[in-house]
Amino acid sequence: MAVNSVVVFAAIAPWLKPLWLVAAGVLAILVIVGLLQALLRAIAPKLAAVASATAKECLSQPLFYVLLAVGIGALLIFPVFPYFTFGEDVKMVKDTGLVLIMILSIILALWTASTSIADEIEGRTAMTVLSKPIARWHFILGKFLGILLPVVILFLVLGSVFLSTISYKVKYDARETSNPAPTADQCRDEMIQVTPGLALAFMETVVLASISVAISTRLPMLPNLIICGAIYVLGHLVPTLVNSTVGHLVFVRFVAHLLATVFPMLENFNIYPAIAAGKAVEWSYVGYSGIYCVIYSAAAMLFALFLFENRDLA
Repeated sequence: MAVNSVVVFAAIAPWLKPLWLVAAGVLAILVIVGLLQALLRAIAPKLAAVASATAKECLSQPLFYVLLAVGIGALLIFPVFPYFTFGEDVKMVKDTGLVLIMILSIILALWTASTSIADEIEGRTAMTVLSKPIARWHFILGKFLGILLPVVILFLVLGSVFLSTISYKVKYDARETSNPAPTADQCRDEMIQVTPGLALAFMETVVLASISVAISTRLPMLPNLIICGAIYVLGHLVPTLVNSTVGHLVFVRFVAHLLATVFPMLENFNIYPAIAAGKAVEWSYVGYSGIYCVIYSAAAMLFALFLFENRDLA
């Protein structure tokens, strides 16, 4: 029996063999999310109720499934799309896939924040909810956590497809360039190299979602999307602005560092330089980025609570 299992495994295409790592990773994340939900229900049932209702509302919206379908379709096309990069197509697939998943997740987070917070405030639904024994911080923090759950699901599905297409792309490029067939280890290494990028992209989405929640307490959807779009652009430009002010006027340096303090340093979540250089991102860097994500998101939530506490819902 053991010999037959080895023979069957050896007959599997090399690009399919590493996919068990993807399945194991998804299962581990689902277990962690389930344990966190159970812990939240035990510690703060009111907060968990708001989060659960928000997540169900988001998952029932057609936008979630439209983004999911667009993401899966695009990710399946990327491996066979000609990039004309002279053997660097795998790097292009990695970069475009990461950007696509992040953009779709940000759209979902911003849309859900606007519809579940701003629309409920304008439609007086929030006043009805808060007439029950639910504090305002339960409402805001529960909304934020409820927004993150569909984002996690979107990341898990699209991330699984993305890693699978990277493994297949290694085999596809070898066949197109008449090179020797890649081994399972080569396909696995390409998948592992981009995995930290998914974690960093999720962190960037969390930061922007927290900002969107704060803005939604005061402004409707369109201004929210415009402001978050501007913050996204500035967040990627701020490090360049800070570096360009070295040795210049004191006032210019002050403004640049002020922007770096107020706006999130989203460029820190960008993994493209590492992909272009073919280098792996250290998990210690991912850990430090995670700490920054938690601190900035917590600050944005405190600001959201401050804005919502003074908001007249009548």
